[in-house]
Amino acid sequence: MATTKYIKPTESELEILQILWTKGLATVREVHEELIKTKDAGYTTTLKLMQIMHEKGLVKRDDSMRTHVYQAAVNKERTQKHMLSKMIDTLFGGSPTQLVIQALGDGEHKASREELEKIQLLLDGLKKQ
Repeated sequence: MATTKYIKPTESELEILQILWTKGLATVREVHEELIKTKDAGYTTTLKLMQIMHEKGLVKRDDSMRTHVYQAAVNKERTQKHMLSKMIDTLFGGSPTQLVIQALGDGEHKASREELEKIQLLLDGLKKQ
């Protein structure tokens, strides 16, 4: 069974993938309009990035129409798991506990009561296994 090599997206490519994961299908213009809501980005830069992403296999492109339509070629959950695993290994010395402590601490992204309840249910389920 052949395994596909994981292609690590750059930060800018991840921003584009987030948009495509949300929208499903989008043109360069639609992606660009979403990007400029949160950052200063030129249209040609967005176009070039998406062309590079297509070459790398991160996105699929339907060029059967005049306007090319793109969609993510990589799975969101698989990408999240891979990047999280790498982060745990490199940034937290292989300790998921340290990641969780940092994530749930007094940082700028404090977990809500509902999120903490979901986490507690997950922990309770893990303890039963």
